[in-house]
Amino acid sequence: MIRQLLRYSSPTAQRLLRAELMFIVATAVLQGIAFLLLVPLLRALLVGDMEASARWLIAVVGVCIGYVITTWFSSQIGMKASTELLDSLLTRLGDRLVELPVAWFSTDRSGLLAGLATQGAMFVSNTPYAILRQILTGFITPGTVLIGMYFFDWRLALAMTVMVPVLIFGYRRLQTAIGRSDAIHSDAVDDASGRVIEFARAQPALRSAGDATIADRLVDEALQNQHRAYRGLLISGGAGMATFAGLVQLSLTLLLVVGAYLAVGGSVDVPTLIAVLVLGVRFNEPIVSAGDLGGGVAVARTTLDQFDRLAAVSALSEPESPRVPDGWDVAFDGVTFGYGDVPVLRNLSFTAPSGGMTAIVGPSGSGKTTITRLIARFYDPVHGAVSIGGVPIPELGTAIVEAAVAPVFQDVYLFDDTILNNIWIGNPDLAREDVIAAATRARVDEIAARLPGGWDAPVGEGGSNLSGGERQRVSIARALLKDAPIVLLDEATAALDIGNEIAIGAAIDAIRSERTLIIVAHRLQTIMTADQIIMLDGEGGIRESGTHEQLLAADGPYARYWKERVEAASWQLAPPR
Repeated sequence: MIRQLLRYSSPTAQRLLRAELMFIVATAVLQGIAFLLLVPLLRALLVGDMEASARWLIAVVGVCIGYVITTWFSSQIGMKASTELLDSLLTRLGDRLVELPVAWFSTDRSGLLAGLATQGAMFVSNTPYAILRQILTGFITPGTVLIGMYFFDWRLALAMTVMVPVLIFGYRRLQTAIGRSDAIHSDAVDDASGRVIEFARAQPALRSAGDATIADRLVDEALQNQHRAYRGLLISGGAGMATFAGLVQLSLTLLLVVGAYLAVGGSVDVPTLIAVLVLGVRFNEPIVSAGDLGGGVAVARTTLDQFDRLAAVSALSEPESPRVPDGWDVAFDGVTFGYGDVPVLRNLSFTAPSGGMTAIVGPSGSGKTTITRLIARFYDPVHGAVSIGGVPIPELGTAIVEAAVAPVFQDVYLFDDTILNNIWIGNPDLAREDVIAAATRARVDEIAARLPGGWDAPVGEGGSNLSGGERQRVSIARALLKDAPIVLLDEATAALDIGNEIAIGAAIDAIRSERTLIIVAHRLQTIMTADQIIMLDGEGGIRESGTHEQLLAADGPYARYWKERVEAASWQLAPPR
């Protein structure tokens, strides 16, 4: 565990942890020496040798003064080390989350990350001072006592030594049992936390549906599972600690039996036996305390194991020397990709030219959104290459791709901040006036005018104070503000009313000649004005491609698709009779 702690510590935290451990060891050794000095002190007092008693008392006092000094330094350094370690853990967690591929977040990790960033990191950072210190003392102090006892009576010392392997075995079994139970409990807590967060976020949908039975059941099952896991942790921990405490008492019993036998035989004088028995009691007390706290180490190790698993997640490859794209056209060359064993795209090839708009259409599940995610480098293809400006995306590196691509997806998430700040993150270097100008192009000014506070009105957690269409307008404004040469719109206007769709369409038309636009769309107006239309076949390939007029003239699948859309757009409810 100490190696794991050092691995996630900053250089400052590492120095403090090593210094803390050094003082902990010194404190434990001095405590053991003080206990050992009690033997000659008690023996001198029992035989009435006051001169020897005074000498041994002075020695005990001297060791105790050293113990107090090292304990003070250990405490001061320990508190500083805990603070630095907490900062290191949170920094490493934040840095790692930035490095992880976006695909890792496709599964809801909110419960896991919330646990690591709060209770997990806090518990681990306090473990060296609050738990590890007492555990090390619980074994180093008795070890010092055991070594010293050989100078007083090797037979009694041997009786205590015999139990050492048994105690070590019992302690390891205790940690293993608690660690296994805590891992199960930790997974249950992560799942329950995620369910509760999901339940809270989905309240608008649940209330509009009018029946939260399924959601209630999922949350209830997760909480019940957490309760069962916690009960299992208490049972295994309690049984393990009771067993270990019994083994410790067994060692004391063995010492009493051997001591009594030697005293009856006259091999050990009574004053020495009494002093050694007192020492034996002091020998066992720290071990019992260490056993009680051993579960805490197992719990901390569970959190560190989670950090290890997070660190082991494979990140997307990054080039040592990123190349520079020659233009901003986007090309797919024999791309095959899937989220599991079944590919979503199969040997897909097409080019989206710079300065033009490419519309991607096709049946549900044909891979339209997957195409945009590959361009944004949420994933790398299994086979083939996705290129920007003639350079495969992995050779450009994630940083260049992120700067070049402005995606707007269906599921828009806004931060619990103001309207303006949610747009401003698209380009933090711009002035407020420039941000407002870009937002106005996306008609966000109408939203700001409606809400109290205007541009500084809070949008709520996830944008809960805005409608779905309004959230998309804010997201589009953010993409426009980023001023990236490649813009991806995945059903970005699906939740807009006709007036706002026309306004957004005008904003898109104003920038399309300067950028590479790739749009996943079902709206007729968007499709027919595209410079190129890619129609997917639903099996991972391309069925047809060309301009709107070319594809209609071909009278193929696209023409049928277009006819269905036109007919659907003309549907209307029959007037009441």
